[in-house]
Amino acid sequence: MNTHDVSVRETALALLRSGMPNAEVARRLCVPAGTVGWWRHEDRRRRGEPFARPMDCPICTTVPFDHCAYAYLLGLYLGDGHIVSKYKQHHLSISCNASQPGLIDAAEGAMRQVMPGPSTGRRLRKGCVEVKSYTRHWTCMFPQHGPGKKHERSIVLEDWQQAIVDAHPWEFVRGLIHSDGCRTTNWTNRVVGGERKRYEYPRYMFANKSDDIRKLLTDTLTRLDVQWTILARDGAPFNVSIARKESVALMDLHVGPKH
Repeated sequence: MNTHDVSVRETALALLRSGMPNAEVARRLCVPAGTVGWWRHEDRRRRGEPFARPMDCPICTTVPFDHCAYAYLLGLYLGDGHIVSKYKQHHLSISCNASQPGLIDAAEGAMRQVMPGPSTGRRLRKGCVEVKSYTRHWTCMFPQHGPGKKHERSIVLEDWQQAIVDAHPWEFVRGLIHSDGCRTTNWTNRVVGGERKRYEYPRYMFANKSDDIRKLLTDTLTRLDVQWTILARDGAPFNVSIARKESVALMDLHVGPKH
């Protein structure tokens, strides 16, 4: 077992008490990070100092956060996200198509921008990658969390969330489309000069069973002068379609296809 001079330990404790992170102390003094962590634990125990796990939850503290990244992450959460919050298991999870690495990176990046402190990870599942961020405080950031499926309960934004969406509407729309939406090419037949020809056109689609979530999207699209229509599936409203040329051009400019 390696032993360290008393002076090294005292120097480490002085740095730790000044607020320096364990990893930086370990690097400076060439001491294993686990040893530094143990020294800190023992020092706190001797001084009777209670341990409070550091956190950067913007709701529980005054820590500022990236509103633009949050608007995008809110869209992802409402579409393909959920929160696990139970004993010894707390994380935000966003399911991303495994064939779209850009989306996977964007989801993890948004999590880190909103709350840099919690660790993140990726879990490969059949056909998708689950991007996770581990902290119980994601329930503070997404008060829409609750038991059951989203389309089976009311989804209403808090005033502070709506203010962020109003300030960054395109990021919110981009998050929703990147989760439960797509850019696709439709086609139809038209008679031109007496000859039937195939005509193709692009459009954006968003599919979600929740009336509330679809309305959050369509209300935002209306404020952005994007024309949309609702299409039914099995007799019930399900898809938001954006097919008008001018509106598709706006979506291409601010949203674009997933990749």
